[in-house]
Amino acid sequence: MPYILKKYYPVRNLLFVLGEGTLIFFAIKIVYFFFYGFNSLHSLLFVTSVKAILVTLVFQLSLYFFDLYDLSRIRSFMDTATRMLQALGIGCIMLAGVYYIFPKIGISSSVFFYSYVAFCIAILTWRLLYYVILKKKLFAVPLLIIGTGKMAGEITEIIEQDQNSGYRIAAFFGESEPAQDTQKTPVLPLSSSLDDACRRFGADQIIVALDDRRGTMPIADLLQCKLHGTSIQDGISFYESITGKILVKNVNPAWLIFSDGFQSTRLSYYLKRTLDVCLSLFGLLISLPITLPTTFLIKRESPGPVFYLQERIGERGVPFDVIKFRSMRDDAEKNGAVWARPNDTRVTKIGGFIRKVRIDEIPQMWNVLKGEMSFVGPRPERPVFVDQLTESIPYYSLRHSVKPGISGWAQVCYPYGASEEDALRKLEYDLYYIKNQSIFMDMLVIFRTIKTVLFQKGSR
Repeated sequence: MPYILKKYYPVRNLLFVLGEGTLIFFAIKIVYFFFYGFNSLHSLLFVTSVKAILVTLVFQLSLYFFDLYDLSRIRSFMDTATRMLQALGIGCIMLAGVYYIFPKIGISSSVFFYSYVAFCIAILTWRLLYYVILKKKLFAVPLLIIGTGKMAGEITEIIEQDQNSGYRIAAFFGESEPAQDTQKTPVLPLSSSLDDACRRFGADQIIVALDDRRGTMPIADLLQCKLHGTSIQDGISFYESITGKILVKNVNPAWLIFSDGFQSTRLSYYLKRTLDVCLSLFGLLISLPITLPTTFLIKRESPGPVFYLQERIGERGVPFDVIKFRSMRDDAEKNGAVWARPNDTRVTKIGGFIRKVRIDEIPQMWNVLKGEMSFVGPRPERPVFVDQLTESIPYYSLRHSVKPGISGWAQVCYPYGASEEDALRKLEYDLYYIKNQSIFMDMLVIFRTIKTVLFQKGSR
């Protein structure tokens, strides 16, 4: 099974992306062949391949930015077609810029036009076929779930809501009906033979999702299935692999201690620090054309300092002052600290804009240079909220085991929110990041942050 950063991606999902890229690539090659035939065989085989690969990469990147590779829910034909045309339009603009700078790698307008029409039709047809596969749950891996309680319900909800999870639940083992099951899946008693059930439902994977295992886990049956080649997985680990987050409310200390991850080598620490310093220096330099006018506009709109210093909790619980452009009135917290909220009246006009496009975050690169923050990590929180959340949310203090970040896995995976419930949901993603952190994951977060900023997702 394909896993990337410990997260499971269905084989059919990867084949879908590769298949779509192949359609774009060969649409261009075929159109070239119709225009030039075998008269230019060398060019057809080599030169056009390079040009076709460039077009394929640019268009697939555009499709990704328009969420057309988010297959968790089935879109309508009109929604898919509209988004696709928007994405490919942006792709055309990007290619025009590349061709202007490097004209020798360009494609003639006639070839490009017919290629564009060809792969538009091919992509729409390909996606309609794939949506049929998703709707009918074809090629989905059948699962047996032991348990019908809260953990089993969480897993069931994720699988049923995500059309592209790659799994379907064949049967439950328990003494009651699972709360989240809307498909009316068969429920077998715990005394039933697991080995027989695996053969009956064609399942080669069992998920142990018991809320309380004491005296209820069928150890002998599980061992027999294991010896017969069936995969046995803990419910919390399975949930982590399909969601990219950790089910905090069901985690016990033993799981945290003995599970893989939560390790960082000295080499990875120095690589991350080097990346932070280089990116912050580069970012501060190229952002000068933005930060200088922002400074003037903030000062002109409302009295008070340009920068806003606020105490936050950093690595190992050490407090530090985070630096941001001021986006609220100078007296915004005269009555004490409060959670941010939608349409916050304390936010100034220029403050609302710089928040929306994340300009207010730019000065935090000074915190990164000073070593107080990293580019990627859990968002730092204020001491008053940390004390409050540590008491109400289990394992909340674990997020302070790494440097806080300007962006993070929680920020690119979860919409903006400012409440205790949102803090819990973000902690699930933060712990996943801390458990699986790597330079590759940091680069993925930075890439997805660019997408978030460009398309205004999660901003407030």
